[in-house]
Amino acid sequence: MKALLAPGEPGPFEVINTTAASPWVLTCDHASNRVPRCLGKLGVTDANLARHIGWDIGAAAVTRGLAARLDAWAILQNYSRLAIDCNRPPGAPSSIPVRSEHTDIPGNLGISAGDAERRRVEIFAPYHDAIAAQLDARVAAGRTAFLVTMHSFTPVYDNAVRPMYAAVLYNREKRLAHALLHLLRAEPGLVVGDNEPYSVDDHSDYGINVHGEHRGLPCVEIEIRQDLIADREGQAIWIDRFARLLPAAACVAGVA
Repeated sequence: MKALLAPGEPGPFEVINTTAASPWVLTCDHASNRVPRCLGKLGVTDANLARHIGWDIGAAAVTRGLAARLDAWAILQNYSRLAIDCNRPPGAPSSIPVRSEHTDIPGNLGISAGDAERRRVEIFAPYHDAIAAQLDARVAAGRTAFLVTMHSFTPVYDNAVRPMYAAVLYNREKRLAHALLHLLRAEPGLVVGDNEPYSVDDHSDYGINVHGEHRGLPCVEIEIRQDLIADREGQAIWIDRFARLLPAAACVAGVA
């Protein structure tokens, strides 16, 4: 199988704070809008790659800031969700989308099973293997681990305004998520979504289900509205907020 990533291109992920002492493990599945060179930007313009369809705007910066503040181990995906979405089960229609938010992705149309597998092997699998190795090592050592997946969402989708500032997403494991939701809603002036504008399930999501719930770990997916974290000032506000509220939520949930 011909290699997807050429010599000199970044690896599939970046790990921050490799010797972190705290129980927090942060993941950012859509940290970058980079496309492997051999895919020719998938036929998508730079302007479209800069939109939400290419990545989660602001999520990487917030993840980096939280990793520093919480002394957390963190991992960021280095390639666009359009090459392969690292929060979708491989083989799902949204894993390698041919259309995203009304925008066609020509480079994903009619790709072979071999090409899809190459993206899985070189981008998706190494990223998730690194997360699994970190969590398994902590469990084996008897260390506590709390999994937090960081995302962002658009303020408007399909002409519908999304009034929430942030959202807490979860599936079956609710302890940390419910505690965090309660604390966020106690913050003055915040509108917070409860499993909206997205929700987590076994068919449309991967990280929370596979890495958190399957290990019985406290876990939560955080979504922040992109216009609120598009610049450093906004990012700093939300880094401060979650650096304060995540440890408090762990205590309220009784998992700390």
